[in-house]
Amino acid sequence: MMIVRQDKGYTIIELVIVIIVIGILATVATRTLQPSIDTARYEQTKTELDHLAWAVAGNPLIYDDGARSDFGYVGDVGALPPNLDALVTNPGGFATWDGPYIDPGKDGVGFKQDAWEVAYTFTGTAVRSIGSGQTIEKVIAANNSALLANDVRGVVLNADGTIPGATYADSVRLRLLYPDGTGSIGAALTAPSEDGSFSFSGIPVGNHQLELIYVPEDDTVSYTVCVNPGRTTHLELVSPADLW
Repeated sequence: MMIVRQDKGYTIIELVIVIIVIGILATVATRTLQPSIDTARYEQTKTELDHLAWAVAGNPLIYDDGARSDFGYVGDVGALPPNLDALVTNPGGFATWDGPYIDPGKDGVGFKQDAWEVAYTFTGTAVRSIGSGQTIEKVIAANNSALLANDVRGVVLNADGTIPGATYADSVRLRLLYPDGTGSIGAALTAPSEDGSFSFSGIPVGNHQLELIYVPEDDTVSYTVCVNPGRTTHLELVSPADLW
């Protein structure tokens, strides 16, 4: 006698059970993996916030010849960027703008969104993410003045270490060149006191050129001044040759 075997398909009940089991397993897997996913997004966002802060005001860990050399957008322009787009696209045809200061990503907008694809909030001195449901903040500076209005003070001496005194104080000028916030280079001019002391105020962060000028002979000596955020820069300028 020949026995014929007939294979039967799944019944509806069996299919429903399989779907339910798959759903349960997917739910368990999602709940298990979610903390790891959230942690990865949190760390990714923190890293992106760091890079945005560096794009605005520079990476304080980058040095050259013993002085900080990276001051980002503010160091080049002398003003805070009006928005995050200005880190990638010159906002006003500024001659001193030297970006892009951050990689915009393939879509050109990724640098403005956190890992949850929610837009960052930029206040000028801080960048914030709210995509996780809580605020993740990167403070760039304590206030605007820390980036835009610093003091530079110092004393100027002749090559032999002597101060200008009453005789030569009016023959010496100091000119500080720095980005003025409008895409141009501004100049602040001052004369030292008889004891050689001088000061400038309202100076943005960055590496700027300071010129020591002996007026009668129009002799000029140039120095590089590193202005750090929220600090008074102290200088001792010694002329490499006798000016007085």
